[in-house]
Amino acid sequence: MPRGFFLTFEGLDGSGKSTQLRKLAEWLEAECGEEIVVTRQPGGTRIGDRIRTLLLDSKTENLAARAELGLMFSDRAQCIAEVIQPALAEGKIVLCDRYTDSTEAYQGGGRQLGSEVVLELHKAMCGGLDPDLTLLLLPDFDRSLERARRRNTRNATKKGDENRFEREDELFYRRVFDKYCEIARRKPLRVAVIDGDQGIQEVHERIVKVVGTRLKER
Repeated sequence: MPRGFFLTFEGLDGSGKSTQLRKLAEWLEAECGEEIVVTRQPGGTRIGDRIRTLLLDSKTENLAARAELGLMFSDRAQCIAEVIQPALAEGKIVLCDRYTDSTEAYQGGGRQLGSEVVLELHKAMCGGLDPDLTLLLLPDFDRSLERARRRNTRNATKKGDENRFEREDELFYRRVFDKYCEIARRKPLRVAVIDGDQGIQEVHERIVKVVGTRLKER
């Protein structure tokens, strides 16, 4: 059986990637007539969801940057073993909300740990499993940050919110944004940049065009 297709979504918080992932999954199921495996990182497994709570809950304090990095890859290794690799072995299409590019952008760029340590851990913890295609959503920086801040405000009173990263300052997010741009320049064959501030449907149509072309080439 041929290997499946591994597609990841990347972008700043507030970029709309989770919405676009859901829309693409629905489109693919209609087009392909088969189940699409959808997962996320951190999370996607029982162990991963526990790690996600620790990493994203705004009540988590004093977590060292390298400890955060290690937890991200522990979650990822579990998701690969439990969800991603089995699905790919069965020839399925796998959509994942964030992957190693997020870690390079947020921990490598935002936390200023650098790309080298992230990429070395990727080789060791993920067996070098790279996506076949990455969709990087890069709308206007200021608008993305504003949307993330609004969501943070709405969720501020919720028990167990996931706003820990949204509390970071603008300089942190600028470093994340710049690192994403660096990744896109370094990996132009894998990373398709969906930029600009178009509406949800317009962005979806751009994504469908890119994905449809890549699947035909497969």
